[in-house]
Amino acid sequence: MMSEFRASHSVIPASLRASIVRLALLALVAAPLTACSSIDKLNPFGGEKYETKLLPDVPAEEIYDQGLARLARNDGEGAAKKFSELEKQYPYSQWARKGLLMQVYSEYEGGKHDDAAATATRYLGLYPSSPEAAYATYLMAMSYYKQIPEISRDQETTEKALQVFTALVQKYPKSEYVEDAKFKIQVARDQLAGKEMSVGRYYLSRKNYTAAINRFREVLAKYQTTRHSEEALYRLTEAYMGLGIAHEAQTATAVLGHNFPDGTWYQDAYKLLAGGGLKPQENKASWISKAFSKVLG
Repeated sequence: MMSEFRASHSVIPASLRASIVRLALLALVAAPLTACSSIDKLNPFGGEKYETKLLPDVPAEEIYDQGLARLARNDGEGAAKKFSELEKQYPYSQWARKGLLMQVYSEYEGGKHDDAAATATRYLGLYPSSPEAAYATYLMAMSYYKQIPEISRDQETTEKALQVFTALVQKYPKSEYVEDAKFKIQVARDQLAGKEMSVGRYYLSRKNYTAAINRFREVLAKYQTTRHSEEALYRLTEAYMGLGIAHEAQTATAVLGHNFPDGTWYQDAYKLLAGGGLKPQENKASWISKAFSKVLG
């Protein structure tokens, strides 16, 4: 049998044997490829999902215009995403800087105030000397300002708005945003004073006079120019009368009368003192008198 196989094998031409070998090798190579293709059909993550494609470059100006178009449609969130592409595709360019600023504005317009404040912070970190730095600072401050809550709630965003507006006025005193910033500084200060007054009244109503005095003192120490200072002086008269510290109650009423002589708070404080057989009398050594001397000076 072996001799017959050898005999038959020996009669196959060498060229034919070479062709058979090549076909066999091609079959071996093709087999795993066929298997892979059948596996890919069962693979939900296979196929075109991971196909690598080379996307054509989009000109920076076109991306910028697309962002403006979305803003025009009041799509602040979509505009912010589009402007953010400029920083990714054209880093360290003027388009990246412009796009980042427009991202801040788009987030602000879209009501994403936390995002706008964070992006503005990043912009100022990257471009502190930019011609638009004052505007970025203003947008950051406005992002906090828009989130100022009612008096009864935590005033952290009010504090942040006050800090950034104050920094804007100090760092960019000639910018076009200064006048509005100064107005909003006063609003924020009034809000913070109102918070202190609210807490002070709460303590006063529970006859916790010391805690109440600390709150009213904070108003006079930090927010004397707000509308709350007049009431704070009256409340100090109440609190010191409650503690039986007559000279401080008299000083509070005297300072109240000097600064707000026609106000109803002074009339009420005067009556409160009179009920205890006292009259307004300023003690120049009192912290109350010193606090207002600084303001008047």
